[in-house]
Amino acid sequence: MLWLSRVTYQPHTDDNMKVTALLIICSWLLLGSLGKPQFPGMGVPTVTAARILKGQLNGQSGEETLLEMDKFPFVSLAKTYNTNAQVPDSAGTATAFLCGVKANEGTVGVSAAAVRSQCNTTEGNEVTSILRWAKDAGKAVGIVTTTRVNHATPSAAYAHSVDREWYSDSEMPAEALQAGCKDIARQLFENIPNIDVVLGGGRKYMFPKNKSDVEYPNVLKHSGTRKDGRNLVQEWTDRMKDKKGHYVWNKKQLLSLNPNNVDYLLGLFEPGDLTYDLERNTDNDPSLTEMVEVAIKILRKNPSGFYLLVEGGRIDHGHHEGKAKQALHEAVEMDRAIGRAGLLTSIHDTLTIVTADHSHVFNFGGYTVRGNTIFGLAPRVSDIDQKPFTSILYGNGPGYKIVNGARENVSTIDYQENNYQAQAAVPLSMETHGGEDVAVFAKGPLAHLLHGVHEQNYIPHVMAYAACIGQNREHCLAHSGTAGLRPVFSSIAAILTATRLLC
Repeated sequence: MLWLSRVTYQPHTDDNMKVTALLIICSWLLLGSLGKPQFPGMGVPTVTAARILKGQLNGQSGEETLLEMDKFPFVSLAKTYNTNAQVPDSAGTATAFLCGVKANEGTVGVSAAAVRSQCNTTEGNEVTSILRWAKDAGKAVGIVTTTRVNHATPSAAYAHSVDREWYSDSEMPAEALQAGCKDIARQLFENIPNIDVVLGGGRKYMFPKNKSDVEYPNVLKHSGTRKDGRNLVQEWTDRMKDKKGHYVWNKKQLLSLNPNNVDYLLGLFEPGDLTYDLERNTDNDPSLTEMVEVAIKILRKNPSGFYLLVEGGRIDHGHHEGKAKQALHEAVEMDRAIGRAGLLTSIHDTLTIVTADHSHVFNFGGYTVRGNTIFGLAPRVSDIDQKPFTSILYGNGPGYKIVNGARENVSTIDYQENNYQAQAAVPLSMETHGGEDVAVFAKGPLAHLLHGVHEQNYIPHVMAYAACIGQNREHCLAHSGTAGLRPVFSSIAAILTATRLLC
């Protein structure tokens, strides 16, 4: 059967209407055979497994449970390939779903004309993101991530770099610095100098080389990395001292803030990525949900609305390390963050999008019975080697183990331990991304535009169209013919749950 529904656009005439965009990204980190850091990864198998885990954590069998994204009325698929890669990396995919153009793997905020690691291909090939479009339209904007704030997914929102690994000038080749290319941490503060909220990890990239970390003063690997001697945090603090700007580095400082008295917030809670939620120091480290709540409460004060990018980046890391339990608990925490965002916004004026930038070679099967623990064994042993196997398996990764010339017998080890590496078919030091399409869940005004199968770079154009920002705004003109733009709804929150991989 075929149903056709016509939607007539009626522009608003209220000058005080606001547009909000909230983008939540579930990221994963892939350190693959190329040795490149990346962030995509929450494929459909991860969504399903996280749903079961959520239910089992609540004492249910799990299969019937609903994730927050399961409640969204519109679902589509996004094709994740990069311009030069069938199986993508997180930098290219982040550029697609933030900047609206497909890009090469390993590059952020530049078009496919830019060549990875070649500084002289940057100029003239920069592309801007929906975060920039929203900021230019007078909206508040923010970034929340469980990875480094200068990692692939968040950096595509503000940086233009031909190499995603150029976290600070210490990671850049001398010729690139001499040619005038800037490291990503520096671009965070210079390209869009007044990003309203930035929360995540990555402290060490902001401080002079060898400067001791405030939380780990005796751990050399956590010390500052910058060769230029700049203290980017201090520079930001000095610039924001008269603008209700606050810098925090722990949970107590974050939650003690009164959002009504904060206009700008920079929070860097770890030298690198945040710890896994299963290992998080709940006294000192904020959860993703807590960061999201603070961010929204600050950003929503803007009468013109806001745009917030939220990334659950450590889902990806868990998969790359073959640690399914870590990855799935990160996904459940992302689900909590999506739920909290839903409570702080309204479906009537907030477009919420949940997706992933790419998938992983993670899966589960084995004819398990209803209610079987998601981390448990299949009910039968292998008919080839007569050994048991876990339901969760990886196509490749560090879980490949041979003991005495044969597959390891998992019944002799604790396969439900937090850091157990599930068995993999092919040995790799790090598991890789998957190449299949990823789901896109949407709710709120104009969510119906996300349906069917789309290129991944279609996503930010939907958000921009709904918010009346960016280039395509003719539909926003008032009937009177005046030049004033009116958003379709007061709040566009695009929660783009993109899983990243570190490739």
